[in-house]
Amino acid sequence: MENNKKEEKQSFIAEARREQIVEAAIRTLDDIGYAKASLAQIAKRAGISTALISYHFSDKSDLMNHLLETLAHRSTSYIMKKVKDEKKPQEKLHAFQLASLVYQDAHPDQNAALLEIIFNARTPDNIPYYKLNDEDDDPLLKVLQQILHDGQKQGVFGEFHVAVMSHFIQGAIGEYMFNDRLVQQINLEVYSNELIKIVDKAVQPFNGEVSVIKEGERDE
Repeated sequence: MENNKKEEKQSFIAEARREQIVEAAIRTLDDIGYAKASLAQIAKRAGISTALISYHFSDKSDLMNHLLETLAHRSTSYIMKKVKDEKKPQEKLHAFQLASLVYQDAHPDQNAALLEIIFNARTPDNIPYYKLNDEDDDPLLKVLQQILHDGQKQGVFGEFHVAVMSHFIQGAIGEYMFNDRLVQQINLEVYSNELIKIVDKAVQPFNGEVSVIKEGERDE
């Protein structure tokens, strides 16, 4: 019993220390960017020694990979909880968009850290993270596409290409995350309300005919 309690205490302390390092890494990336974010700089902000970081993470790459997973898990958990609280496809779609925007607006430092990692870190094969095709590992994309499929199946959404629509929605959400000028010009409430209205119109059933420009055609 005593050994178990001791192990649990040590595990709790180790987890708390890793969390402390993660938070310091977020501040460091937000302050000085990926290139200058050394373990020494992160240790300075955490108020601990560099050796203590090295005890928990083998190197900067290991820490950044852990941080990337942590940031993705935090945002995903928040958004999926908001979606799960709703019942109907349209309500779930609204919740998905709003929760995505609200979360990133509330955590600008995490957004900055995430972007620094994605656009600067590389895999062991020297491939930039932003070039990786990770759609199969994107739980939010799967959730969004399931919402759209369910809406079509229930007849509350019209006929459209689910993959195209899901990427359109995620692109509009990401634009607010990546574009500082846009954030300064349009507040969160206005942007989220407009996006939800636009998407509602895009997914609603449509009975009219649509003129599609075929390959090779152009406006005269």
